[in-house]
Amino acid sequence: MPHLHFSIHDSVAEFTLDHPPQNRIDDQMSEELLAAVGKAEEAGARAILIHAAGEDFSFGGDIVQWPQLGSGELRARFESYMSAFNRLEQVPVPVVAAVNGLCFGGGFELALRADVVFAGQSARFGHPEQSIAIVTLLGGIYRVAARAGRARAYEWALTSEQVPAEVMAAAGVINHIVPDTDTVERARSFARSVASGPTRAHAAHKALLRLWESGGSRAADDAMFDIAMPLFGTQDVSTALPASVEAYLAGRPRPRFDFQGR
Repeated sequence: MPHLHFSIHDSVAEFTLDHPPQNRIDDQMSEELLAAVGKAEEAGARAILIHAAGEDFSFGGDIVQWPQLGSGELRARFESYMSAFNRLEQVPVPVVAAVNGLCFGGGFELALRADVVFAGQSARFGHPEQSIAIVTLLGGIYRVAARAGRARAYEWALTSEQVPAEVMAAAGVINHIVPDTDTVERARSFARSVASGPTRAHAAHKALLRLWESGGSRAADDAMFDIAMPLFGTQDVSTALPASVEAYLAGRPRPRFDFQGR
């Protein structure tokens, strides 16, 4: 049985974690995640939505086999998970996550690969790794630090506390808190909205943010015009820019555009 389902509607690719009872991440789910990203790109998806079947987003890694594996086997396994997660993070379209219930360990690290996170009001997030004397293996602690700062990231890794969605939103780790019953639909509506937008510009902003995270404003400034100027040759800009100028000169509101993503 699949541990992750793929579908696409209205240019939004949906990835649904479905590995009951806790949607734990294993080799199969990692492989299916990697394949789903490829399918989304091949299908021309202009946004990705990731959510989960069941009450909880994910309890994290499936640790049952770990004690029987040598360090080399474990490293290879974790490297493959990291590669799949990073592939999702780096895809050049907006990635939206809808999180309900518990989002812990590797599940939290997966949600952190999303650009925008919607969480149900009773959702909880956390790093359980210190409870078995290991670290956030898929980059969780420093991705939280990038959003919420070093102090909070380290404290949450030290304590393994289950942090409420309200606290995560206040810290800037997640974007929106919504009623539990509306989480997926609200995230889906947002994903469809951005999927109908200027896809090439969304990709450019995402690339600039990656550069900023790795090298700061100077690195992003250095790459700005190499990334930005090709947009002026796109179909979307050639439609929207002249029409916006025309509306401005005529004293009319700027019209809404049916962006094609190219």
